[in-house]
Amino acid sequence: MIGLIDPHENAEIGIFAGSGNYDPKIMKEAKELKVYTPYGATSDNVIVGYIGDKKVAFLVRHQRSHRIPPHKINFRANVWVMKALGVTRIISPAAVGSLQPERIRPGEFVVCDQIVSFTAAPRMNQTFFDGGVVGHVAFADPFCPELRKVIVDTAVKLGMKIHAKEVSKDHDSFEYVCIEGPRFSTRAESLFYKRQGWDVVGKAKSR
Repeated sequence: MIGLIDPHENAEIGIFAGSGNYDPKIMKEAKELKVYTPYGATSDNVIVGYIGDKKVAFLVRHQRSHRIPPHKINFRANVWVMKALGVTRIISPAAVGSLQPERIRPGEFVVCDQIVSFTAAPRMNQTFFDGGVVGHVAFADPFCPELRKVIVDTAVKLGMKIHAKEVSKDHDSFEYVCIEGPRFSTRAESLFYKRQGWDVVGKAKSR
């Protein structure tokens, strides 16, 4: 379907798929939707279907051909289409670099509860408040506590190696450092982040 979203087409959970998470075959009864938003084109068509008994909207943020770099992602269009579909929870996995490799190793999962942002302040489309109304958004706790609990509890049940404040004996917070793409950090920058005690680093994307 192109253009307006069918009011009967909705989803409860959204997934912004990242690097390596491009396969919508995890869904049943999948439909591909192309939707135009007030903020321009989304990164890719949205695929709506079922995972178990949950209706899910699946959107690849870098495009399925992996052609959209992190700093070029149309954040507002991607979020708008999720909202228009009725999504109330968004899962956004990402491939990141460990700043603490002695305790967070490749292949392990980190469920962060805080963000440290080094993205460029003047960069456009960071907000839906462009004028006409003054908007201030609380961001003290940037991640959904209910969704985090579900992810952490499920990982524990599955016996997965996971880092999160709920299951850590030594850390009461796990921080994601968000930097401006497309470049990675210099060695000096990474050492600075590490010395602050922050945990993982990644480039700006829908988050």
